[in-house]
Parts: sequence; structure tokens; C-alpha cells
Amino acid sequence: MIEDNKILTVIMAGGRGTRIAEYSKFLTGREVPKPMLPIDGIPVLELEIRNLVSQGFTDFLITVSYLADIIMNYFGDGSKFGCTIHYYIEETPLGNAGALWRCYDDLTDDFLLLNADSIFDIDFQRFVSFHREHGALATLFTHPNSHPHDSGLLMTADDGSGVVKRWYTKEDERPQYYNNRVNAGLHVLNKSALDKAAEIGTIPVDHIGETDADGNIIKVDLDRQILKPLVQNTDCVIAYDSPEYVKDMGTPERFEQVSADFQAGIVSSKNLLNPQKAIFLDRDGTVNKYVGFLRNIRDFELIGGAAESIARINASGYLCIVITNQPVIARGEVTVDELNEIHRKMETLLGKSGAYIDGLYYCPHHPDKGFEGEVAELKINCDCRKPKTGLINRAVKDFNIDISSSYFFGDGKNDIQCGLNAGAAATALYVGPGSESAAEHEQPGEYGQTYTVNSLNEFLNLIGV
Repeated sequence: MIEDNKILTVIMAGGRGTRIAEYSKFLTGREVPKPMLPIDGIPVLELEIRNLVSQGFTDFLITVSYLADIIMNYFGDGSKFGCTIHYYIEETPLGNAGALWRCYDDLTDDFLLLNADSIFDIDFQRFVSFHREHGALATLFTHPNSHPHDSGLLMTADDGSGVVKRWYTKEDERPQYYNNRVNAGLHVLNKSALDKAAEIGTIPVDHIGETDADGNIIKVDLDRQILKPLVQNTDCVIAYDSPEYVKDMGTPERFEQVSADFQAGIVSSKNLLNPQKAIFLDRDGTVNKYVGFLRNIRDFELIGGAAESIARINASGYLCIVITNQPVIARGEVTVDELNEIHRKMETLLGKSGAYIDGLYYCPHHPDKGFEGEVAELKINCDCRKPKTGLINRAVKDFNIDISSSYFFGDGKNDIQCGLNAGAAATALYVGPGSESAAEHEQPGEYGQTYTVNSLNEFLNLIGV
């Protein structure tokens, strides 16, 4: 548990929900604020609060505006939910972050800032601990999704620090290839982040809520006026990557989807407090066509049907994690930056087909020496090169994976032996188009695999995914 759990949770619940207004009337028989729409008979905002209270977060500040009385009358002071709730009523709409300055003195040094129109079930203790360990001004919960092309995206430093270097809002032009790292709308902020944003000059602190020369109310947008400027001017905004369930329910279609997911138990099962199950995939010859050592990004091409099958994994509740040996790094044939760009291409192409991976782990080492241009410090006998299980072990730790309920799918001996060494429930050798065996016109070997298949889709059928 986090020391000093008296960290304030600020929930923004003042929006009108125009995209779902008519649907909410149909659903409830009256006009209600979007956060009060019921899922399985319980208002969305109550689900959020109960999730947080169960993890020890019991102090809440809820900003309200549209139909505020309905929210305040339902939750009261929070005592019947095991917490304390205070409210800030926006008589004048201040944007989705303007109220933070009006409530500045009530904020704790670190505070959670959440939207009231999302369904989530995450390990908040883990989230806040990550924020504090990194000493961040702001930590943003990020995850992959099935439509990164029209989502706000964050690009972090390639050094693994998690520092956000670029922020692409929906309207921004983005690079040709990008990581599928979507801002999910859950934040841990340090109070000084507000001071820094004001110092940068993006916030007219003394005039929030006033009327400008054109007759418009001066508001504050969290993403565009606070977080994005902090990214551009500091190295203190950190991405917290997690596959846990976070989805907004701002349209009827999204609301019906999250309702179905909630009732099916998918929402709660994705919380990393619970053991996860995963399907591990090799990369070359399994996700992308085998070309030998892949050195040039132009040679990266997805295997036909791979994206559709990965999307099927995404919908199943299994994590999809890529585990790959990349000795081209140690051999000096590909730089880390070039490999990262290849992986960005992979994520971009998958995203265009509605698919994503939850994690990617690669081994840059190679035990054999004597190559011109090799990187000497990477010429080691490591514990992460398949068939050893170091990469899987990292994923198991990062995602709380139950390996005995997980599977390994690859196109070579090292993949099968890695899955067997790790204790996977089953392994599958892929021998179909684009695989190493198909490229070299070899007969598939017997490496102890559970299945030998011609497609990832065939394997998913066999294991009932």
C-alpha cells in the first residue's frame, strides 16, 4: 500500500455528454448526467468510486456542472460509499481543467485526475507508486487500442525512461510510423505541474471564467494547455504503459460495448492485481514475413492474416506479447533507433487493421564473436536470448502473467523450446506462408511442439480463443 493514502482523487464530471444525451434518455427514461448512466444497474461514477475505495483511495473532489444536483443528491458526502466527497460546482463552464485552479488549495501534492465518463478497473496503487518512483510532474496512463490513427498518441524517449517527448492530438499531423501508445485519460499530477503550466504561459490563471474580447468564456483544456506544453518544455511527463481496461463511454456504441465487457467480467479481469493470460508471438516469420536477418525497414511486411488474428487475440482477453531475438543489434547491422522504427512500423500497420500488441521484448545480444562492426559489449551469453526465458520472465513480472495459462506461437526451434522452458500451456510451430520453414522450403521439425499449424488463426481455433 502507498504510504499516506490521503491522496486526493479529482473526478471531472461536469460535461454535458451531448453525443449520448438522447440515448441516456432512452436508457433511463429521464435526462441524467453522463456519469450517472447505469451499467448492470449501477451508475458509471459509482463503479469508479467503488473501484478506488476498494484500493484505499477515500478522499474525492468531484467537479460538477450539468445536472449537478442529480450527482450530489445520489452520492452525498460519500459516507455510504466508505469515502469523503466534496464538490466544486462550475456555475460557469471552465473547460475540463479550469476548476483545478479554483480548487488549488484543496489539492494534495500528488493527486489523481480522472474522467467521469470512462469505465476502468486498474491497479491504482501501482500507478501512483510508478509516478512517485519517477518523480514526475505528470504521469499519464497509456495503452494500445484498435484505432490509434484517430486517437491522441504519445511518443516516449527510446531509452526506456518513459519520458514523453511528443504529444500528437487527434488533429496533429503524425509521423509515418508511430507506437500505439494512446492517452487513456487517467492521470497522476503533482500540484507543481499546474504552477509550471502557468509559468510556461499557457494558462491565463487570473482570468479563468471571465469573458474575452470576443465574448467567449476563458476556459482551460487539460491536454492542450497543461499536459502538451509540459511535454514540450520539460522532461517530467511520464507515460505509464498498461494493458488494463480503460474505455470511454461517450457514444451509444461505446457504452453498449463497455456494458457488455463489464457484464462478461472482462473489465475486472484485466486489472493487473489479477493473474493475466497471454499469447506470446515470435516476430520474424510469425508476425512479419521471414527475410533472414531483417536489416532494412522496407523489408518489413506483415504476414497475410496476422493482423486479423492478433485483433482476435485482443478481443479474447489474452494479452498479445511479442518475444524476439534481434542479434542484428549485437552484429552492428541495425542500430537500436532503426530497430525501434521497425517496431513502430509494425505497430502502425497492425493499428490500421484494428490490432495491437500489449508488449514487446527483444534480445539484442549474440554469443558468437568475430563479425565486422559488431558491438563488443553485446557479444555475451545472456539469459534473454531464446530458447532461454529471460524475455518471458520479464513479461510475466511486468504483467502478472500466469504462464501455465499462456501459449507460445513461433516458427522455429528456439521459439518452441522457449515456450516449453517457460512452462507454457501449449506451443505451436507455424509453418505457413511467410514463415522461416516456408521461406527455406524445409519440412517442419519436431521440436516438442503441441501443434503444427498453417496460420495463427488455425492455432487460435485449436485453443478455443
